[in-house]
Amino acid sequence: MAQEQFSDIAQSPAEDQLMSANPADWPVAPDWRPVVDEFFASETGRKLLAFLQSRLEEGAVIFPPRPLRALELTPASEVRVVILGQDPYHGRGQAEGLAFSVAPGVALPPSLRNIFKELQRDLSTPPPKFPVPGGSLVKWASHGVLLLNTCLTVEESRPASHAGKGWEMLTDSVIRQVSAGGHPVVFMLWGSHAQSKRALIDGSRHKVLIANHPSPLSALRPPLPFIGCGHFSQARDWRVAHPKA
Repeated sequence: MAQEQFSDIAQSPAEDQLMSANPADWPVAPDWRPVVDEFFASETGRKLLAFLQSRLEEGAVIFPPRPLRALELTPASEVRVVILGQDPYHGRGQAEGLAFSVAPGVALPPSLRNIFKELQRDLSTPPPKFPVPGGSLVKWASHGVLLLNTCLTVEESRPASHAGKGWEMLTDSVIRQVSAGGHPVVFMLWGSHAQSKRALIDGSRHKVLIANHPSPLSALRPPLPFIGCGHFSQARDWRVAHPKA
C-alpha cells in the first residue's frame, strides 16, 4: 500500500459538501448496484433520503459530496482488504467518502498520522512525502482496499450527527456481501465500533485482525495497542498466500 500523491488545488464549497439527496447522483461500481438499489428501495432507505433532503433544505452542510465513494472506487470483485471506520470527518474540506482518508491538501488527522506511523514501522516504508500536507487514500481504494465508514454522511461540526439514520443497514449489507464473496479478504477492525461488526464476517474464510482504534487516546493502550499491531504485514502475507482468483 502506498500513499496517494495529490495536487494542492483547493476544493470549492460546492465540491466538498453534499449537494443532492438523490442516489442517482452517487455512482457505484456495477457489482455493488444490487445491494445499493435494494437498500434505497427499502423503507429505511427511503426514510434516510427524506432525512437528507430535509436537512439540505434546512441549510445543513453535509459531508462528503459523494457518500458512496468507497463503493465507487473499490468494486466488490476487487476487494482484498476492508478497513472499517465510523462516520466521516466533520470539518469542511476533510471528508472524501473513504474511511480515515482526507481530501487532498488537508493536514493529517491524528488517527491517520498513527496509521502511517504503524505502516512505516511494520513494513519499513519511508516516511510519506507529499507536495502539501494531507493523506488521501484514493490509491489504496483503487487497489482493492475497501475504506468503509459504517455511517456515510455527517453534518459540519456535528460528529455522529447522522448515526442511526439508516446508513448502517446498507453498510452492514456491504460487509455481508464481502464476507459471502468468492475470495478470502482481510478485515481490519480497529476499535470497539468496528469490532462490533465482527459477527457479520465469516471468520473461517477470512482473516480478521483486531486492534485498538488508531486514535491517540487508544493507539498505545493495552490489551491490543494499534501501534505495534503488525496488521499491514499480516495483510500483505495473507494476500500473498491467497492470490486473487
